[in-house]
Amino acid sequence: MVDGYQPLTDSQWQVIAPLLPLQRKRRLCLRQVVDALRYVCRTGCQWRSLPACFPPWSAVYYYFACWQTTGLLQRLNEAANRADRRACHRPPTPSLALVDAQSVKLAPRLNQQRGLDAHKRVNGRKRQVLCDTGGRIWRVQVHAANGHDSRAARPLLPAPTQLRPAWASRLRRVLTDSAYNGQFAQHVQDLGWQHHVASRPPSATRGFVPVAQRWVVERTFAWLNCFRRLTMDYERTTASHAAWLLVANLTMTLRRATAH
Repeated sequence: MVDGYQPLTDSQWQVIAPLLPLQRKRRLCLRQVVDALRYVCRTGCQWRSLPACFPPWSAVYYYFACWQTTGLLQRLNEAANRADRRACHRPPTPSLALVDAQSVKLAPRLNQQRGLDAHKRVNGRKRQVLCDTGGRIWRVQVHAANGHDSRAARPLLPAPTQLRPAWASRLRRVLTDSAYNGQFAQHVQDLGWQHHVASRPPSATRGFVPVAQRWVVERTFAWLNCFRRLTMDYERTTASHAAWLLVANLTMTLRRATAH
């Protein structure tokens, strides 16, 4: 799971190729562009340090920014998640979602959406993730680390008045910790879903105790730390950091989906 960078295999490429604009001829191979994004995410190298075996860094960055704006990275991520769930003989979309947050340091000289998480003693940003019981990330939200979880995590879910997205068609329960009581819990109830709080057992007085089901999202955070681009937030905008989270999850789920 934590091996170094590996290029896309043919079976992995077949999962995401139908969603890419391959109808016309291009000077650049989009498969190499996707590989370049995965290489940057895994190794954490600078854009200008991209090896010569990949397309020019400026072209790769252009596609990264374009796919981030148009939501293509989100659609590729959902396609990989569905393929992974089918490979595990499960329905393509989840019925139970897990929501949690992780605070990460923000690189120096970056001030946009910077805050201090006094509880974790982290000066930077906080990333909220919504994942299923297999640890696959379906939605992400990045904001200043001093933002309250209950308020900042609401964009992870659709609005009560809008059409439910395909990934949430089966969703009925959302599991969080007690920090999400309040606005987020009310938002879940407005959607007609159930909100459950999984907390540390009262009998556990000391040491680490894995909480039922919630340990899955903690494992996802541990996986994300294996991508050097994500060990610290180097992005000027929160949208770019959220896009790298999707690239990392795409890498993990494609590998699992084609390993069965």
